[in-house]
Amino acid sequence: MASVSLKKSYKCVQSLQQFYTGGPYVVASDESFLVCACDEKIKIVDLSNASIKSTIEGDSEAVTALALSPNNNILFSASHSRQIRVWDLSTLECIRSWKGHEGPVMGMASDASGGLVVTAGADRKVLVWDVDGGFCTHYFKGHKGVVTSIMFHPDPNRLLLFSGGDDGSVRVWDLTGKKCLSTLEKHQSAITSMAISEDGWTLLSAGRDKASGQVEKSLIASEVVNLWNLHDYGCMTTIPMFESLEAVCIIGPESPFSASLSSLTYPQTKKRSDVPSINFITVGERGLVRIWSADRALCLFEQKSSDIAVSSGDEESKRGFISALLMPASQELLCVTADQQFFLYYPEESEGSLNLVLRKRFVGYNEEIVDMKFLGDEEQFLAVSTSVEQVRVYDLTSMSCSYVLAGHTDVILCLDTCVSSSGRTLIVTGSKDNTVRLWDCQSKACVGVGIGHMGAVGAVVFSKKQRNFFVSGSSDRTLKVWNMDSVSDNNEEVLTLKAKAVVAAHDKDINCLAVAPNDSLVCSGSQDRTACIWRIPDLVSVVALKGHKRGIWSVEFSPVDQCVMTASGDKTIKIWAISDGTCLKTFEGHQSSVLRASFLTHGTQIVSCGADCMVKLWTVKTNECIATYDQHEEKIWALAVGKKTEMLATGGGDAVINLWHDSTALDKEEAFRKEEEGVLRGQELENALIDADYTRAIQIAFELRRPHKLLELFRELCRKNDMDDQIGKAIKALGKEELQLLLEYIREWNTKPKFCQIAQYVLSRAYSILPATEIVEVPGFKELLNGLIPYTQRHFNRLDRLVRSLCILQYTSAAMSVIQPEGNEGKLEGKDAKLPNAADIDELSDITSVEGEQHHKELKEKNSSKKRKNKSRHSASKKVKGVTNTFDSVV
Repeated sequence: MASVSLKKSYKCVQSLQQFYTGGPYVVASDESFLVCACDEKIKIVDLSNASIKSTIEGDSEAVTALALSPNNNILFSASHSRQIRVWDLSTLECIRSWKGHEGPVMGMASDASGGLVVTAGADRKVLVWDVDGGFCTHYFKGHKGVVTSIMFHPDPNRLLLFSGGDDGSVRVWDLTGKKCLSTLEKHQSAITSMAISEDGWTLLSAGRDKASGQVEKSLIASEVVNLWNLHDYGCMTTIPMFESLEAVCIIGPESPFSASLSSLTYPQTKKRSDVPSINFITVGERGLVRIWSADRALCLFEQKSSDIAVSSGDEESKRGFISALLMPASQELLCVTADQQFFLYYPEESEGSLNLVLRKRFVGYNEEIVDMKFLGDEEQFLAVSTSVEQVRVYDLTSMSCSYVLAGHTDVILCLDTCVSSSGRTLIVTGSKDNTVRLWDCQSKACVGVGIGHMGAVGAVVFSKKQRNFFVSGSSDRTLKVWNMDSVSDNNEEVLTLKAKAVVAAHDKDINCLAVAPNDSLVCSGSQDRTACIWRIPDLVSVVALKGHKRGIWSVEFSPVDQCVMTASGDKTIKIWAISDGTCLKTFEGHQSSVLRASFLTHGTQIVSCGADCMVKLWTVKTNECIATYDQHEEKIWALAVGKKTEMLATGGGDAVINLWHDSTALDKEEAFRKEEEGVLRGQELENALIDADYTRAIQIAFELRRPHKLLELFRELCRKNDMDDQIGKAIKALGKEELQLLLEYIREWNTKPKFCQIAQYVLSRAYSILPATEIVEVPGFKELLNGLIPYTQRHFNRLDRLVRSLCILQYTSAAMSVIQPEGNEGKLEGKDAKLPNAADIDELSDITSVEGEQHHKELKEKNSSKKRKNKSRHSASKKVKGVTNTFDSVV
């Protein structure tokens, strides 16, 4: 058998994170990105793949309003703190902020030039601000309630401003005269949306009013759309909508909707000559897109069914649209749902009728990820179950939600996927509603329902070989084997699935299931801390695996060996022999419960994840954890492994889905490339040294990240006569990143007395050459300075002590020169000086000899004292003797 190449590393290549929690959003004029409110943060999302390009940290208060400048370079934001901020999107820095309202800002808009921004507040005020100066240019007051919507006139030559409030009025403000031109009072409740026609002379407003209409001899309360003439500010017509509306959008002549509508036929109805021929789109609580004709007061198109998945029949559970707009460039329709989803519609004409194609679906907030599996043979899709009643299927190319499978009446807890023998891609799900459902991905419909469990279904698994049955485990502690033979390709009705076998398997809830590769065995893991292996199809007990100290969360059969793996809440992973149930191996390393584990690389490796937010890669043979990854902030509940590519997908309580690719080969190639490049650059460094080009050598040493070589270069420069010029020239050539590295290296060199002199000299040259502003702007300069100061002070104290010691030595040497003359100082000076006579010399000798004897006696008497005192006194006696001998020699 050929040797298996083990995986050494995985890399997170794509991530689907939460980016929208409801509230304001704005689309760039070129449709390249979307800016969304995500609690107190602002997320900038790439519309091509729903990836988060950048995040702007807020002020710990929920964001209430957003607006973009026409050139997409400036972002305006406001939050519950009443702070209005201006952000530069190129640097993501706040360039200006101010407060102007006495309550939260409910809406914002930028004019066509980008020089003005208007804010609408809960304090009933409308304020216009100069962006560059940050001061208020217009102060409008007149609404009797919260101002809910605001917009500039799209024509920059007409300086008009429109505001709508929850008092039911629309006010038109003149920016030139700074006054209210008109108050449009036709609505009876809050204004939800406004739009202006292409010619700029018709205003559409939508509000939650009660209009009386005789339909089936009853009065119907409905939302209405009013059309206003901006010549005289009169109401031209009122069109009842018969639903609570949230947005109205006017269809322009260049829109693909307009082209599709022109080729359709409609019922012959009378047109009103006093009403302009305008088509507009409305969305509301029903979750349906409708297109209306203003002059006919007629609904031209209505979706047959809503794309918003609603599982139960309760009215409270229905989630409609909360907002909509026509995209600036493509004129596609973007609709936002109450459960934080973005739908992108494109019109398509087929067989004389209009059809709206859901081109993309972005999920802004997934809630907690419970389970996930790759879908199909090519593994281009990912089926995900979250804390909702639907299964969301994601396209891994665009990371958009392709479709939703709805049918359960409670939260889905588990799922599994397979490709049947006939080529159908199937999904099986288990839910808290005590049922299992079988789904066909081609028809995107439920084809079978299994009823029989008395508790929530927490585990389901397809057969691996025949793929003609699946097994379910429930909190009622039973296992059931379900037959799929009755499910055919032509089924149009939902079949009731039958259980082939049932067994009371455990004493507590069943958490996980696994079927052997040959379909002969099934293993179940439970909260009762045991895993049991059963023979299929009769569910006869084979062996019980006992040894874990906590509940078991994951089980899986080895693809090559007669063993099974279990992962438990006791932070361990165990491999068991199927024959006798003995534990063969135990893997320890997680800091909390291990929630999922799966085999990799033909059973030679294991990947696991747990409540410690870690993903770990193990080698079975050595029990060694070779890699650990930290990309989640909450428990990782879900782990999917691709059968074909062995790509990984992880998801957890942080509502984030991460995709991982095997990067072993790429990392090896990258390491080889870096090594080869390092060798070449090292040779360039040696050549620069030979040529005495120290500036070039220092530059290469920085690029290669060789601090020791850099130290040697500076040490060599310190020996040169022109070291100031050489080091100054090298420092001037450094960039900001290299200057930061230099300061970090100096901090390390400064900790060692051997290198501190070089470090201090280079630091001194850097301070004297570079401007102070440039040094202060180095990232982390404060921390670097705090690391330099203590050791510099220590070196200074050490040198100070050395200087003091040298002064004492110098003083002692000078004092000793009085006793021991040098040179001509020992000769007699002056003519009257006399040499000592013999008697004087004898007397001096007697005195010195007596003093010597006395010192010897004292030393003998103090032998029991400390060694240091003995040595000092002994040396003193030697000095006296030396002085005596000196005088003797002179005599």
